[in-house]
Amino acid sequence: MFAYGSLSVVLLLYLTASGFTETESGALLTLTLIGDTCISLWMTANADRIGRKKMLILGALLMLAAGIVFAYTHNFFILLIAAAIGVISPSGNEVGPFLSIEQAALTQTIESQQRTQIFAWYNLAGSFATAVGALAAGTLSQFLQHQGWTAINSYRAIVIGYAILGLLLFMMFQQLSKSIEIEPSEKPDGFKVRWGLHRSRNIVLKLSALFAMDAFAGGFIMQSIIAYWFYKRFGLQPAALGTLFFFANILAGFSALAAARLASRIGLIRTMVFTHIPSNVMLIIIPFMPTVSLAVGILLLRFSISQMDVPTRQSYLMAVVSPDERSAAAGVTGIARSIGASLSPVLAGTMMSISALFSVPFFLAGGLKVVYDLLLYRNFRSVRPHEEL
Repeated sequence: MFAYGSLSVVLLLYLTASGFTETESGALLTLTLIGDTCISLWMTANADRIGRKKMLILGALLMLAAGIVFAYTHNFFILLIAAAIGVISPSGNEVGPFLSIEQAALTQTIESQQRTQIFAWYNLAGSFATAVGALAAGTLSQFLQHQGWTAINSYRAIVIGYAILGLLLFMMFQQLSKSIEIEPSEKPDGFKVRWGLHRSRNIVLKLSALFAMDAFAGGFIMQSIIAYWFYKRFGLQPAALGTLFFFANILAGFSALAAARLASRIGLIRTMVFTHIPSNVMLIIIPFMPTVSLAVGILLLRFSISQMDVPTRQSYLMAVVSPDERSAAAGVTGIARSIGASLSPVLAGTMMSISALFSVPFFLAGGLKVVYDLLLYRNFRSVRPHEEL
């Protein structure tokens, strides 16, 4: 997540500095998400059968490879291939197979009553790492420019660092124990398995459709796009952007802890919906702010509650599927989110190239997310996990 946070601040700046138009850059961001979708679908569907540890190691190698290619070529078609095959995060959020397999691995080793709280700390750690990565990337790139580096070379240094962190992950994943793997007694017997799913297929597909809608909306305002919007609208430089997203992700991380406590009182679904709607209203308000201080204030306020649905969503999914379907369920819903998110950046890039539509991505994202919240509550308010019965 440190690597993802660092890359998200400079990726769009790096691509435009490399000579790509905003539309071409948006297309590359879309291809990175589509590629992650395809790779992750296969890896997560087979992780419980082949081995969770093996798939995590493979994901780290794909992250390393993508970072190297993005750092050392400006050929658009080569970058498209690297974007499709490798693991690149333009959003600062989880991509690839890591989140899905890690959720299943964590659930394998803890009691169900601990799950939401553990996921909250898991997301706090990720948000903190994302925040520090964003701050480090913004500060380092601006420092290098003050030392005489060109803008593109300062951004390239961050991309190279991303590749190095992929290598570090490769080494760290090799230290995982066998306790994260599925027990043979928990594997399905007498069920037709497709994409790693059997008993829970229907509920996973319904949730996937809703999560795809939420992610499609979120793709309009991924962290790279928000950073670019503040750069163009208010002239914020990389160091200021890094600081902004440092505090934004810190707030998001601590909101996860509050989500766990709230969910223990009102339930997972209610926590997801009742905290998400206000955050999306704030998202719509941001472009109307006349000064950078007000815009930053509303953005930070939004981040303070916008991620409260994340650990609750993850915990809810792990609770309502069978143990041997957890990697696959997290993978399929994650893939649905990736597909949804992959369709909107190219649209956002096109809109932002037209001055009259420059802020429209914020309106689309906020409005669609509110619709998602209402549909989620209507369809799943009566489907409760075991610990809430």
